[in-house]
Amino acid sequence: MKVAIYPGSFDPISNGHLDIINRASKLFDKLYILVSLNPKKHYVFSDEERVNLAKQACKDLNNVEVIASNELVVNVAKRVGACAIIRGLRNHKDLDDELELFQYNHNLNSDIETILMFPTLENLFVSSSAIKELAMFNEDISLYVPSIIVDEVNAKLKERLK
Repeated sequence: MKVAIYPGSFDPISNGHLDIINRASKLFDKLYILVSLNPKKHYVFSDEERVNLAKQACKDLNNVEVIASNELVVNVAKRVGACAIIRGLRNHKDLDDELELFQYNHNLNSDIETILMFPTLENLFVSSSAIKELAMFNEDISLYVPSIIVDEVNAKLKERLK
């Protein structure tokens, strides 16, 4: 069985993430969505909220499972038997970051491949940061967030403005 892992902050999960999840789930028998910790980021949503939002967004994908961990991604990948780490790539800044991550992951475990995937054109510039900013200013985020979680994301972000 071919297993992959798609790590991210998912704060919140976006249509760009879901685009990659849908396409990667067709390439692998099992795809783990890893809600992970990035020490450089400050999260709006708790770990539990990010997991729940991702589970709601992926509920119709039978071979996708959402998990959470504060371990190194490559170690989680090994633990779940993944042969690949899926990474989304939108621009040259992402590429620079991904090259660095690839080098570390490869040095830690050369048996796990890194696969870079581009979002489709309609999701190319979607970012969780922009979604949070739009929602905080009461703008419509329905083009950027899975419809099943739009209300929950809006409520949480509007709550932060109080």
